[in-house]
Amino acid sequence: MNKIFLLITAIALSLGFYYEEKTITIKGSDTMVILSQRWAEIFMKENPGITVQVTGGGSGTGIAALINGTTDICNSSRPIKQSEIEKLKSKYNSNPIEIKVAIDGLSVYVNTANKKVKELTVEQVRKIYMGEITNWKEVGGDNAKIILYGRENNSGTYVYFKEHVLDNKDFSSSMQSMPGTAAVINAVSKDKNAIGFGGAAYAKGVKDVAIKKDANSKAYLPLKKFIESGEYPISRYLYMYTTKKPEGNIKKFIDWTLSKEGQKIVADVGYFPIKKIN
Repeated sequence: MNKIFLLITAIALSLGFYYEEKTITIKGSDTMVILSQRWAEIFMKENPGITVQVTGGGSGTGIAALINGTTDICNSSRPIKQSEIEKLKSKYNSNPIEIKVAIDGLSVYVNTANKKVKELTVEQVRKIYMGEITNWKEVGGDNAKIILYGRENNSGTYVYFKEHVLDNKDFSSSMQSMPGTAAVINAVSKDKNAIGFGGAAYAKGVKDVAIKKDANSKAYLPLKKFIESGEYPISRYLYMYTTKKPEGNIKKFIDWTLSKEGQKIVADVGYFPIKKIN
């Protein structure tokens, strides 16, 4: 029976008929998992018969799956690299399609018991994560060793933080790499001397540190108005990538995420819409 179905499908495709895919697979950024799962849940309710499957694993993992042809859509919390574009072009003979779907404020978290440290400059965060500042007293906190938590190197959040906060310098070897932002949050929430970073939407049970561009600037929390105004210094776009121009149900889903309804979900989850929803 399966052979007959495959034969009919092959003949239909050879004659130019389009086979409508009923299952859409999305893989990649752990930062975007909560958002994409919410999108998928509501989209499937409104479109019975279409299944949307969402998994994480990190932006790099999602892009690798896109290159390998094992996902329809890649979620990424960083722009695709030129080397990855070349691999996609080599395999599919076309440039990947990039869709900006939301804006994220990248939070720096500390434990709620850390009462003294309320703000840090970008330079202080950089020095902490490079291992040049190792004690909280050096930034106005208690006399205690700073415990570093971060993401694994296949994470878009890791790449963004390294490029935009560390100026492409190396992380301290003492940083404990966690498999997802939720794991970073969990670790920081249990360790009063910890610091971590990740998407603003995940900051539950920990304290956001206000960030200053430099010592002479005002400190801002990763709140909607400050991220949208550009005053919060650590923010980024969140992306979807496909191997070619979306069509069929994949296009329908992506268009819906960019609609007023889809962008309202962005705000509801805790990220920031790229389009006005009022």
